[in-house]
Amino acid sequence: MSVNSLKLDKLPALDRRVSIAPMMDRTDRHDRYFLRLISPSVLLYTEMITTGAILRGDRERFLKFDASEHPVALQLGGADAGDLAQCAEIAAEYGYDEVNLNVGCPSDRVQNARFGACLMKEPEVVAAGVKAMRQAVDLPVTVKSRIGVDDQDSWDDFVRFIETVAAKGCDTFIIHARKAWLHGLSPKENREIPPLSYDKVYRLKQRYPEFSITINGGVTACNEVSQHLAHVDGVMIGRAAYENPWLLADIEVSVFGGDRRTTRETVLDRYIGYIDREMTAGVPFYAMARHVLGLYQGVRGARAWRRHISENGPRPGAGGETLRQAVAKVLQLA
Repeated sequence: MSVNSLKLDKLPALDRRVSIAPMMDRTDRHDRYFLRLISPSVLLYTEMITTGAILRGDRERFLKFDASEHPVALQLGGADAGDLAQCAEIAAEYGYDEVNLNVGCPSDRVQNARFGACLMKEPEVVAAGVKAMRQAVDLPVTVKSRIGVDDQDSWDDFVRFIETVAAKGCDTFIIHARKAWLHGLSPKENREIPPLSYDKVYRLKQRYPEFSITINGGVTACNEVSQHLAHVDGVMIGRAAYENPWLLADIEVSVFGGDRRTTRETVLDRYIGYIDREMTAGVPFYAMARHVLGLYQGVRGARAWRRHISENGPRPGAGGETLRQAVAKVLQLA
C-alpha cells in the first residue's frame, strides 16, 4: 500500500517547530523545569526511559514532572509491543503530551536489550509497537530514528522503514540526520563521526508532505533552526541546548515571536526558588544546580560562574545562595 494513500487518524498536533532532544543524564525533570523558564514554547522530552524501568522500577521517580513543563513528551526504550502499550497507558495517566519510541540510540547496552537504533533493522517490530500504543492511548505516538544503520543506509532502506512504521499509524518522525554504526563507535562518536545528511531528511518531507518531519543533528545556532524550518516541520536541538541553554531565549524570540524581557538573572532567581522547594523534599542541591553551568556560555565571567558552582555545589550546605554568589562573580566582570 502506498503511504500516500493511508488514512491516519489525526490527533491535535503539538507545535514541534523546536524541541529539545532526549538526553541521558541531562533532560531530567529539573533540567526541563529550568529550560521551560527560558522558553515557554519549545517541546521538551524526557530522557529515554526503558519499559522495564517503568513497569518494574520506581515509577514515580522516573515519570514525575512539574505541570509547568508542558508540553512534555515521554521517550520510551523498548521493543515488546505489550510492554510499550502498557507504558503508554501509564504515560497518559501521568499527563504526558506525547509518547515517543527511541529507534536511534546506538549504545551497546541498548542494543543488548534489543531496542534503540538496532530496531531500524526490524521495522515490523517498531510498527507493531506503534500500533499497540496507538490502540492503547489517544496520545500522539511518534518515532525518533536515524537515517540508516550499519550497511542498511540506502534511500530505499530508509523509505521502507518509514513506510512500514507509518502503515501502523505513525505520522510524526523525528530524524537524526546521521546513520548509526552499531559496532566500532561509541554513542558520542555516533553523534559526531557519521556525516550529516540533511538532504535525505528534506527529501523525506518532500516525498511525504502529509507527515510531520522534525530534523535532528548538529544544530547549534538560531539561524540554523530557521534554515531547516524552510524544509521540514520541526528542528530538534540536543547538546547545544544543554551546553548553552540561553540559545533557547533567542529561539523564543526569532521562531515563536516572544520578547527579550526575560533575563538570565530573572530565570536564575525563579530556578533558585524551585531548588529551595525541591531541597526541602530531599533533592540534593547539585543534582539541580549542575543544569545551569552553561547559562552564561559566551558571557564574560562564564568561567568563574562554572568554577564556583562546580567547586562549591557538591559541598554540604550548598544551596540557592551558592548560585547567587556565582552570579555575583559574573556581574562584577560584566
